[in-house]
Amino acid sequence: MQKMKLLAEWSYVPKPITRGYTKEVCVVDLGNRDGKYQFTPKSLSDEFVDRFTGGRGFGLGLLWDSVNEHTKWNDPENEVVISGGPLCGVTQYPGAGKCYSVFLSPATEQTYSSNAGGYFGPLIKFSGFDSFELRGIADRSVVIYVDGDEGKLQVFESPFDEDANSYTITEELHDYFSEGDPDREQGKRAISVVSTGQAAKHSFICGMNMSFYDLRRKVARLKQAGRGGGGTVLRNKGVHAIVVKRRKVTGLENDPADLATLQKVGAKLHKEIHDYDDVQCKMRKVGTAHLNEIMNDYELLPVNNYKFGHHKDIANIHSDVYTSLFTQGLPDGCWYGCSLACAKAADNFELQTGPWKGRKVTVDGPEYETAGSMGSCIGVFDAKWTIEGNFYADHYGFDTISIGTALAFVCECYELGLITKEHTGGLDLSFGKKDELMTLIHRMAEGKDDFAVAVGLGIRKMKEIFAERYGADPKTMENIGMEGQGLETSQYRCQESIAQWGGYFLTLKGPQHDEAWLIFMDMVNKQLPTFEDKAEALYYFPNFRLWFSLVGLCKLPWNDIEPADNHVKYRGIEAAKVPEHVQNYVDIFNAVTGKNISKEDIITQSEKVYNFERIFNLRMGKGTRAWHNIPARGLGPVFADEYEARPDYFDGKLREAGIAPEGLTVEQKVEKLQEYRRGQWEVLVDAVYKRRGWNRNGIPTLETVKRLGIDTPEVVELLKKHLKPEDDWKD
Repeated sequence: MQKMKLLAEWSYVPKPITRGYTKEVCVVDLGNRDGKYQFTPKSLSDEFVDRFTGGRGFGLGLLWDSVNEHTKWNDPENEVVISGGPLCGVTQYPGAGKCYSVFLSPATEQTYSSNAGGYFGPLIKFSGFDSFELRGIADRSVVIYVDGDEGKLQVFESPFDEDANSYTITEELHDYFSEGDPDREQGKRAISVVSTGQAAKHSFICGMNMSFYDLRRKVARLKQAGRGGGGTVLRNKGVHAIVVKRRKVTGLENDPADLATLQKVGAKLHKEIHDYDDVQCKMRKVGTAHLNEIMNDYELLPVNNYKFGHHKDIANIHSDVYTSLFTQGLPDGCWYGCSLACAKAADNFELQTGPWKGRKVTVDGPEYETAGSMGSCIGVFDAKWTIEGNFYADHYGFDTISIGTALAFVCECYELGLITKEHTGGLDLSFGKKDELMTLIHRMAEGKDDFAVAVGLGIRKMKEIFAERYGADPKTMENIGMEGQGLETSQYRCQESIAQWGGYFLTLKGPQHDEAWLIFMDMVNKQLPTFEDKAEALYYFPNFRLWFSLVGLCKLPWNDIEPADNHVKYRGIEAAKVPEHVQNYVDIFNAVTGKNISKEDIITQSEKVYNFERIFNLRMGKGTRAWHNIPARGLGPVFADEYEARPDYFDGKLREAGIAPEGLTVEQKVEKLQEYRRGQWEVLVDAVYKRRGWNRNGIPTLETVKRLGIDTPEVVELLKKHLKPEDDWKD
């Protein structure tokens, strides 16, 4: 790569970390296509830190100050804010390399926050910044470079063409910015690159890839902040990459108040991982792909656009197959010190299609979500195909969950005759048509035909386009389109779990599994028998899970490895909380920050941000009951073949509802079951809203925001505009 042209440069003095925080933000403003680049560090007040804690909270607070109710995702005022949190970068406790990206989403048209591993979060923090805040739109394509050792920020004219993709950008920038290092490999390891691919120029479902350099494989690997369209926002701003370099990482960068406790609690979890992982979740061998056959066994695997929950060809994507394809025996953590090591990779994988056909590459994953979205959900039961699909999704920038769910919608539309070969450019897009589906993925990245571009806009936009352009029936598409708030559903079939209806469709940002995964508690273990029980779970778990995004931790060490006696000591919801691990988080937070929080304080910290984000979405014209929709396919069978796949089971569900199935046609049974479950959905919504301290319209009440201490004048003024007496609870 030729020497890049320097467009702007600034020096700064890196702010030291004190008890997990620098309280400093790196603000880069690219102007409004006028070449007026600015770098302005700003400090965070103690009040701001107390209100938002870190990570996702910082991102939302900073974004709130930049935008207004009229801001669109492609406006210069929209930002990409990347923040770790007070525990981000800890090396003594597994899974402490996470950061969160916050932005206004092109897919959902409201706030979005997306997490990623890799080294960017810790390295930008060690370079002096709790948050990296990017705003404006450049006048040309640029690369932004933060040198945390030299205290220097530079903006370069990008050397890459507009069709450059993530692996190319990432590899070349690791090479470029390590040139001159006496130990070149260690120099590459000290770098992290944020990038996306060419699909982000025209697709709403593109994420950002954050790299870490694997010394043993000698390759730069990618972890994806995939959901919500952050990569689309990044490319719209003219940014091909954000690069950070920080060579000196000692393990004490966070300035912990109590190093001994941090080490002790970390050692305890390392031992549990060593002793129990092989018999619990096999994260070190196969990562989250161990779930494939488990979901199939419980009718939870999404098959053919969530129509069915299991498939006879599950053996082809069984975790044993992926175990044989993933390189074993390497420490696959995506940040220092993570012995859970779930970032599995297939090495020397020869690509069969596309612009890199014949090239041997290292492919990260697939994880379960990708194996489901680019496997069973589109009717493909071929592990190697899902690995290739995973590679090209990352390379082009596509979110692997959204692209798979979007393709599944396309396949069903095609099989129903809502779209035809005339529309698809001659492609037979029936479920399981591997060659045609891979061809479509490449076309989506190129953006050269209208149909492929429409698919890349996601399901909500496709429903509009297919109706207007091809005459497809809107009601049918509404029933089968697995999206909520404009976001494609992740890969669990939620039909039979009322609690998981809420875990997907009563969320802040759409049906993403990071808020609540309650299927086993509700459906298998029968631990949530009443609507009040479900509401309590949909209060606690979304708040508890959000906490990881505030402090910079991965959630997998919480419940993908458990103490051996967890289900002996505890029952029901308490067992699902994994109380000993919750105490771990209290201990390490206090050990780093010097504070003295309790288990209850974790929920309060999260509840502040959870409610603030709901209010933020209200400000953006969303955030009410009308936007908490659930498609018919999420509630139950839509067509006769779905019902007839398990007729005795569904007949039993009708009888439980007081409906006699005898004498009814299958179509009538489907209609009756849908009608009954739609009523259950409304009861669930009421119960959850009430438990969260929201009114009937899904808006946090003034009492709630005052209790949480987020009742700033702006928030109170906004709520007063929207809170109506008729939406109050009438006991």
